[in-house]
Amino acid sequence: MSKTPRGMIIACILAAAVLLPADEGMWLPHQMKDLQLKSQGLRMDPDDLYKTDGTGLMSAVVNLGGGTGEFVSAEGLILTNHHVAFGAIQRAASKEKDYIREGFLARGRQEEIPAKGYTADVLLGYEDVTAGVTAKLKPGMTHRQRYDAVEKAVKELIVRAERGGADLRASVSAMYSGNRFFLFKFKRIRDVRLVYAPPQDLGNFGGDVDNWMWPRHTCDFSFLRAYVSKDNVGVEFNERNVPYRPKSVLKISLDGFKPGDFTFVMGYPGRTYRNFAPSELRFEMEQMAGRIKEMQRNIAFFESAGKDDKEIEIRYAGRVKGLYNRVKNLQGKLEGMEKISLSERKEGQERSFLEWVNLSPDRRKQYGGVLDDLSRFMAKYKAFISRNEALASAAGASTLLSQAYTLLRTAEERQKPDKDREPGYQDRNLPYIKMSVQLAERGYDFETDKAYLKFRLKNLLEEHPGKMPAALSAVVRPGNEKGIDAFVDDLYARTILAGPEKRLELLDMKPADLARLRDPLIALAAGLEKELKVIREEGKAVEQERSDLKKAFEAALLEMKEGHLASDANGTIRFTYGPIEGYSPKDAVFFLPQTTLKGVIDKDSGRFPFAVPAKLKDLYRARDFGGYADKELNDVPVCFLNTTNVTGGNSGSPVLNAGGEQIGIIFDMTYESVIGDYYVVPEMQRSISVDLRYVLFVTEKFSGAAHIIKELGF
Repeated sequence: MSKTPRGMIIACILAAAVLLPADEGMWLPHQMKDLQLKSQGLRMDPDDLYKTDGTGLMSAVVNLGGGTGEFVSAEGLILTNHHVAFGAIQRAASKEKDYIREGFLARGRQEEIPAKGYTADVLLGYEDVTAGVTAKLKPGMTHRQRYDAVEKAVKELIVRAERGGADLRASVSAMYSGNRFFLFKFKRIRDVRLVYAPPQDLGNFGGDVDNWMWPRHTCDFSFLRAYVSKDNVGVEFNERNVPYRPKSVLKISLDGFKPGDFTFVMGYPGRTYRNFAPSELRFEMEQMAGRIKEMQRNIAFFESAGKDDKEIEIRYAGRVKGLYNRVKNLQGKLEGMEKISLSERKEGQERSFLEWVNLSPDRRKQYGGVLDDLSRFMAKYKAFISRNEALASAAGASTLLSQAYTLLRTAEERQKPDKDREPGYQDRNLPYIKMSVQLAERGYDFETDKAYLKFRLKNLLEEHPGKMPAALSAVVRPGNEKGIDAFVDDLYARTILAGPEKRLELLDMKPADLARLRDPLIALAAGLEKELKVIREEGKAVEQERSDLKKAFEAALLEMKEGHLASDANGTIRFTYGPIEGYSPKDAVFFLPQTTLKGVIDKDSGRFPFAVPAKLKDLYRARDFGGYADKELNDVPVCFLNTTNVTGGNSGSPVLNAGGEQIGIIFDMTYESVIGDYYVVPEMQRSISVDLRYVLFVTEKFSGAAHIIKELGF
């Protein structure tokens, strides 16, 4: 790269001129052999990416339950995003030890603290189990019978897979709406500890203002460590546990890159909807505006509650951060859909699909009516969702009401044999239910929770007029705001659920014992559950009907694409690749693919979210960059773009160069890219990563954590 912006622009344009079209898929490991990665620029052996013995690069990538991380040392050190580790930081923080604002650094193993609520799942392998699931499906079954048959088959497969060890964790995921099923096996590590997190002014630099935007200058990283028992079993926190020794560890490169260089990402993306039919897309677009409005109201409530109380601000920091993130994401999606006329593009895809179907009498017979059937179903689905939105919203209207509902449902489900329970309430999940009951305490305040329930119940009147649950209809009605206040005040005055110790005690009770307590929140949860149970059972048949219709549609797409079709992301391990490349978001504007420390300094306003710490400014003025400056840029590189397509859950995923060395950590997409969850526009699709050189510069030069640098091998 040239030192001058003009030279970099020329380099980017020349690189773009020879690049192959962007790949739009998030691929499973067994599909990588069909991607011709060597011709795309990969310099390592593709067979070394995934190996069934756990030594492939993919086995260094761990699922952190909503985010991704990667092993970067033989002592179980995990690198991930600051925002992925934020829950652990927030739960450990207090007014006296404000780790959110000040950051956290363990100078030695003895100072590392539990990352409460976190687990690390290490991939052991996966297999196609389609035959084992579909064998349970018989002709003439109703949708509900098909749902039950699939659930039974999945439970049986999981039980068999987890028999091999106390820390084994298995899951079965449907691909292509049930055309394929895969069983994934993991080693679950339950003792994860916080090692290092930069202060908020670096880890969340730019805040919501810069969120989803480019140019970006956020130092979005943290270090965790995985611990196991001395006999290498994933167990809960214990002082005698030892660092986990992974079979695969990523090597970090400080050599840099240039526009056009091949890169790839491995991680655990959450959900995408690229294989949606037009009728499904229309439904989603209608839902988005309502979600945005509701979340904006909630943000305003929590920000007001914590305005003059630091402890409340800390307790709700994670929730507010997540709400801001989702609001801006949805706004970007709606704007992007309108900008590219996505509905029209989807309708064009529909016409092309029908043309292909009609070229063959056999295809016409098999697939000719699938889109019409799906469209009719979506009208019914919309009515089902609309009818039950208020009920679903009411059940989660406050932390303590949600806790009451968890206690009630757990007690009811535990009366059944384990194999007959709802999956979330089986014995294998009881430790995580207990954990959620304990950790709720760090994410709520009693008086704020009471005020929030009043706020939510009053909003239900506006958001879902005429659809109030029976358990609330006598109180939550127009003109009865004072009655709602009195009702909630009484609930919180008489409940015994305020403390986690009492809630844990109640987890072991039977339904009759809970009822005899006459706790008002549990009684309200029981009233709501009478209706929720009905719609839950109805919903199983409804969701299976949708899945069956989608299965036929995606079977057709697979045939049409001759098998070269990526299944939508669903939380399973995926691979995506693309070059380093800038982009042009609008006329006469071209964004370079890399930012520098100078850009951080230039944004300094002295106030969050653009407050640059004094020490960082001193390092910049002294040009004290250590070994982390880019020689061509004559500065520390901060963030960069590539054309890989990622989504929520990919946060913390490693970005690797053509030789399989890590050069960055994914933490975001550009605003123009968020539409990629539904439709990829290659010229706009860009992922944002923090450069590993900035990560190590901040770790060593800013925080003085030389011991971490040494552990990484530098």
